[in-house]
Amino acid sequence: MSDLLRLATAGSVDDGKSTLVGRLLYDTKSVLADTLDAVHRASVDKGLSTPDLSLLVDGLRSEREQGITIDVAYRYFATPNRSFVLADTPGHVQYTRNTVTGASTAQLAVLLVDARKGVLEQTRRHAAVLALLGVPQLVLAVNKIDLVDYDESVFEVIAKEFTDHATALGYPIGSVLSIPVSALVGDNVVDRSAHTPWYSGPTLLEHLENVPVEPDPHHAAFRFPVQYVIRTNTDEHRDYRGYAGQIAAGTVTKGDEIVVLPAGLRTTVARIDTPDGELDEAEAGRSVTLVLTDEIDISRGDLIASATESPSVTDEFAATVAWLSEKALKPGARVLVKHGARTVQAFVGELSARFDEQRLSTVDNPEELKLNEIGQVGIRTAEPLPVDDYSVNRRTGAFLVIDPADGSTLAAGLVGAGLRALDAGESCIGGGETAVSPGP
Repeated sequence: MSDLLRLATAGSVDDGKSTLVGRLLYDTKSVLADTLDAVHRASVDKGLSTPDLSLLVDGLRSEREQGITIDVAYRYFATPNRSFVLADTPGHVQYTRNTVTGASTAQLAVLLVDARKGVLEQTRRHAAVLALLGVPQLVLAVNKIDLVDYDESVFEVIAKEFTDHATALGYPIGSVLSIPVSALVGDNVVDRSAHTPWYSGPTLLEHLENVPVEPDPHHAAFRFPVQYVIRTNTDEHRDYRGYAGQIAAGTVTKGDEIVVLPAGLRTTVARIDTPDGELDEAEAGRSVTLVLTDEIDISRGDLIASATESPSVTDEFAATVAWLSEKALKPGARVLVKHGARTVQAFVGELSARFDEQRLSTVDNPEELKLNEIGQVGIRTAEPLPVDDYSVNRRTGAFLVIDPADGSTLAAGLVGAGLRALDAGESCIGGGETAVSPGP
């Protein structure tokens, strides 16, 4: 079992995501005393008799004033069993782009619904996005169960509807768990509730502590996007040339044969340097500097990969995109594609399909993609890129689409036919690391 779990929350507006996260932090004693004092004062100012735990997460003034989450708030906490990195993501349709960002590295997602409202359009949209991103584990938190008098039948109806929807998206039955909770009063969040004797499953924290998660993809083919070229000429490091970055997938060992892409140059790894000294081997997730046997032309944005299992290098590929801009995407659009540390000019060809996340079907050859729509597109780049299919390697199969006019993010993209898998109800879900954010 991994000792670190990366998770994200998702759900519709007012379903109580921030309160749930605040409850987790509060009940696990992960809040500093001065922070808690500030929350108590702010709650009194709002006329509340109990602390508003959402204030532990909603840090922006505009969030507090509107009572909604806008930004992705990352929180770190730990129990004796596991450490957690939690992304509290927005529920409002307008901020779905931030939900994509927050969920892109999650190994598990907690999707909330209000017990009074049940599964909504935004719930189904978030579930489709999570399935497309390959988040392997889902928890449905049926929140505000206290406001329906802890009615078991209400919970069962919501849980079945959502499980059926998630299964149709490709989630195996065992990867979806439904839990009745009240974030406000703490039912089944950290402590088991006496109000739900009909529920025999784990509390939310118990599940988070014990759910098995796949480690980073050490077994995958080696991938290393070059972030920075280090050159020094000191007495201690004469003519030093190293290539710094974070290993995206696989394992590298001294003496390994590698290929530098897109140029296709081959050499071997002479050293693996870190601030703590030299290593014989390094795995996915580790930030290192590679020193190579031969002096070859390598720049930021190049990809160092396994010579025997290298990705394809292409200037044309099919992709699934989650469109995140109010400006619609139409065939012929000229954009920038950011893949790893490389940004290139690109041209969007045909729009072959749009996914209807409510009906779980595709519409062929749409005229455009609008805000929050998911579609299959053809992309042609001005320079060749070393890409993997997203289903094979999520780090080198992910990219961003950027507006060349103002630098804003237009879409999160996945190389390959993940959209068709959703339409067919096939599993897009797997373990390991998911990443739409392709590096600095």
